[in-house]
Amino acid sequence: MSSTVLGIDPGVSETGWAVLDNGSGSPRLVDSGLIKTSPRTELPERLRFIHSSLVEIIDRHSPGAVAIEEMFFLKAAYTIRGTLQARGVILLAAAQARRPISEYNPRTVKMALTGSGTAVKAQMQQLVRTALGLCELLKPDDVADAAAIALCHLRSQRVKKFQILESSGAKALYERNHLSRSGK
Repeated sequence: MSSTVLGIDPGVSETGWAVLDNGSGSPRLVDSGLIKTSPRTELPERLRFIHSSLVEIIDRHSPGAVAIEEMFFLKAAYTIRGTLQARGVILLAAAQARRPISEYNPRTVKMALTGSGTAVKAQMQQLVRTALGLCELLKPDDVADAAAIALCHLRSQRVKKFQILESSGAKALYERNHLSRSGK
């Protein structure tokens, strides 16, 4: 199973993405970017471009999983419509590649990374920078958000692994073997 995850912050104008690898036990940024579309372009063409760009990213990096921001509120239905449609083509690209998809709402991402569901953007960006060992903040914000979503996924997978091990009685053995290999 791949230790690589593709985090996505969906948007019709700008979709941020970040590929993280956790194979060494510490997450590292493999690649990241922004898929930009012009508001002057018709919506179907913008959605096609987002889809084909994500297909290319998935083909290039072969992530073991895709983590995407979940939409959980609708303030202005018209402005959010494009984002929801962008999410649809993003989910389609991941499903066509047969990648497992996990969705996380912003509050869950904040809780997983900072312990507070009300963390501000600056806190999140600093945490992403620190967690990935970067010299500078990831920019633009959509890319940093995508990395945060991927980090949330990696952390949630680790929690799930420990819950499974704990329920099977193998947690102590796993911790002993894992800690001895990592030198901790």
